[in-house]
Amino acid sequence: MDLYLPIANLSVNALVIIALGGGVGLLSGMFGVGGGFLTTPLLIVYGIPPTVAAASAASQVTGASVSGVSAYFRRGGVDVKMGGVLVAGGVLGSLFGAWLFRLLQATGQIDTAIAITYVVLLVSIGGLMLKESLEAIAVTRGRRAAPPRRRRHHPLVASLPFRMRFYRSGLYISPLAPLLIGFGTGILTILLGVGGGFVLVPAMIYLLGMATQVVVGTSLFQILFVTAAATMVHAMTTKAVDIVLAGLLLVGSVVGAQVGARFAARARPEYLRLALALMVLLVAGRIAIGLGWRPDEIYSVELS
Repeated sequence: MDLYLPIANLSVNALVIIALGGGVGLLSGMFGVGGGFLTTPLLIVYGIPPTVAAASAASQVTGASVSGVSAYFRRGGVDVKMGGVLVAGGVLGSLFGAWLFRLLQATGQIDTAIAITYVVLLVSIGGLMLKESLEAIAVTRGRRAAPPRRRRHHPLVASLPFRMRFYRSGLYISPLAPLLIGFGTGILTILLGVGGGFVLVPAMIYLLGMATQVVVGTSLFQILFVTAAATMVHAMTTKAVDIVLAGLLLVGSVVGAQVGARFAARARPEYLRLALALMVLLVAGRIAIGLGWRPDEIYSVELS
């Protein structure tokens, strides 16, 4: 069933896009991370222009985060004070990212910049996840001893001034640290159309030292507001949000997340992380090949 995407200016099979959204939702439910970091590269591989893919994926992540945030609120798993600082940084990062996005658009290098950034980011994240999952599997099989526990939070975070208490997270740190982390994820949200959870959650655990019971809920809280802001910024500045594409993705991701959560309950987490790491590296390799592969036709003429 072909459907025309007005902003992307091409026709796609609606069922394929819904299935793609369902697959990303499935991964999100299975692995406990937002699927936004895979949505954009998969759309690029399918043939959607990177600018439209990034902008539309951000709106999909916004819709998919609503139910998760409400569920964690009911359990008391959201640190609203910490989330507010992260949101403030994320909004500022979104504004800076929009300026950077328009600058790259003006130079005609935005598509290449998005693709290269994705390759670097996915290889880095996938490599770290692969290393961590293999170590966890080795520990469970008794091949090596469990690593020592890390310190509460990073020494650089401990050295920052203007400390305040975040009671729900059990922290007494400077708000500058979460503000900077939120700023970075805001830039990623604009440029890549991701929620930033795959960067935000490890940063909250290993850099800030947040209590694990509020990490995921607070991350979703930040993602909800920052992706909503990023969607509005894209709609008003870059004009790259394709609401038809975002709607199709959202339909699939909502259903896929529910199915993925049921699968996750039956699988061991270290093997799930290993599978996700391999999948991330596979997507990164596919985009890298697309960057270096010489097309059959170097030049093309488009009739308007």
